[in-house]
Amino acid sequence: MITSAAVSRAAGPAAGLRYVVTVLTPTERLRVDAAGEGLYRSIHRESVDDVMRDVRAARADAVVLSVNYCERASTEPVATMVREFPRVPTLALLSDFGPRTPQTLLSLGTSGVRRLIDVRDAGGWRSLRAALTDECGNSVQRLAIRRLGEDLASVPPDCWRFFQAIFLCPSWVSSVRRLAESLDVLPSTLMSRFFRANLPAPKRYLAMARLVRAAHLFENRGFSVANIANHLEYSSPQSFGRHVRAILGVTALEFRERYDGEGMLERFRQELVLPHLDRLRTLAPLRHVTSSTQSQPRT
Repeated sequence: MITSAAVSRAAGPAAGLRYVVTVLTPTERLRVDAAGEGLYRSIHRESVDDVMRDVRAARADAVVLSVNYCERASTEPVATMVREFPRVPTLALLSDFGPRTPQTLLSLGTSGVRRLIDVRDAGGWRSLRAALTDECGNSVQRLAIRRLGEDLASVPPDCWRFFQAIFLCPSWVSSVRRLAESLDVLPSTLMSRFFRANLPAPKRYLAMARLVRAAHLFENRGFSVANIANHLEYSSPQSFGRHVRAILGVTALEFRERYDGEGMLERFRQELVLPHLDRLRTLAPLRHVTSSTQSQPRT
């Protein structure tokens, strides 16, 4: 099942943009939209309860809350959101300083909000963009690229491109056929080159990479199995459960309890990368590799 959100992320000039859900004043909304041009799309809501619905539906890569709004409302819903979804970063935006601001900032800190962006001068808006550039990136994907970059420092460029793709591709890239299309190679070519190199099938690499993402998402206790299945474009929670059992031999709930994102990434490395380094160093799985994509992993 491909959701409308997945289609909008994958198509047109907005492909790759992240979604930042906000509760802001009208003036702040305009400035946040301008600061995010080319980086993220803003989804503006009227309350933290509204934001929670987006977070639960996996429509939020980050949350931005106006300190001005929080001065007029309870921070208890903020604490609940941060506690249930610790991997969805929440930033406080300070555009005005009033008599109640110090107390509000203290309450936000107690609620678990750890990042404050002061936008009372022009430099603050640059700081907001920089902060969201950092926070919107999926941390387990960044970790995967860094760890695998160290492991695969001497592999051919198109082998490295394959590993980048399975971790950085959109969630709707859920099959070898779609992965091959994104890499401009025939699926049969991709599969045969792994087979001839006596390596696990590309399908196995992609499936395990998806489970690394799933384990990372499960670190947010507010996400249900259905939320994760929908976010990663499985056809149903039952389909996700069958996938987990086929790959790992455990139920979806056992998977949730047993692995976090880093733990699942380590299993990926131990099963699919480190035992096969000699063969991966000679693997050239793609038919076409352009000069713009021939970038070696950096240690």
